[in-house]
Amino acid sequence: MKILVLGAGKMGSFFIDLLSFDHEIAVYEKDPLRMRFTYNCQRFTDLNEIHSFAPQLVINAVTVKYTLQAFNEILPYLPKDCILSDIASVKTGLRDYYEKCGHPYVSTHPMFGPTFANLNQLSEENAIIINEGDYMGRIFFRDLYSRLGLNIYEYSFEEHDQTVAYSLSIPFVSTFVFAAVMKHQDAPGTTFKRHMSIAKGVLNEDEYLLQEILFNPYTHEQVAQIRTELKELLNIIDQKDADGMKDYLKKIRENVRRDIEIK
Repeated sequence: MKILVLGAGKMGSFFIDLLSFDHEIAVYEKDPLRMRFTYNCQRFTDLNEIHSFAPQLVINAVTVKYTLQAFNEILPYLPKDCILSDIASVKTGLRDYYEKCGHPYVSTHPMFGPTFANLNQLSEENAIIINEGDYMGRIFFRDLYSRLGLNIYEYSFEEHDQTVAYSLSIPFVSTFVFAAVMKHQDAPGTTFKRHMSIAKGVLNEDEYLLQEILFNPYTHEQVAQIRTELKELLNIIDQKDADGMKDYLKKIRENVRRDIEIK
């Protein structure tokens, strides 16, 4: 298959490396310097090169802020039957866009990134395939993610956004709070160092991505739950309520235990 990857960033380069031995791959990137370490692919900086290449599938791997802009830029240069795809962690506006663009489409979300995941060992990572759109496009990504050993789930666009609100907004907000109140430690403990490592990774993410995840319409409810739990915990601390603390620890340990059993 002839596949065009938009963007030669970390995830774009990952898909290029992953697909280049089984498919004819090209990458379109406006900044030539970002293509220095891309191999086994054609490198495009001119839109007319896309027209000549005539891709059968486009994988949009640009930063989430420019996902729709990148699609709009290349649409006039694509064959009519070319399948559009994205790997965006925020799907806001994508369903409406796809339904009006005139192309078949498939939308997926690899639930990992270069910041924390070991891209050579992904068996404990997950991927979401949106169950709307082109059937053959979904089969392509299901096969691809299966070969990586990823755990695959199929959700609608709405279900995806609900999942992201829970799985990303809660750890992100928790990290923000940690970073907001932290002070320099000359002799930090192991737990502090681990939290600090997570904070550095999260805060290294694209600012627009963080914003869009937190502005997800389902995020407020999740963050409100954090506020409720903090209020309860603070009351236990203020009252020095040993029995209350015992019950609270029992509750949260049960939550963690159930999650482990489900996995």
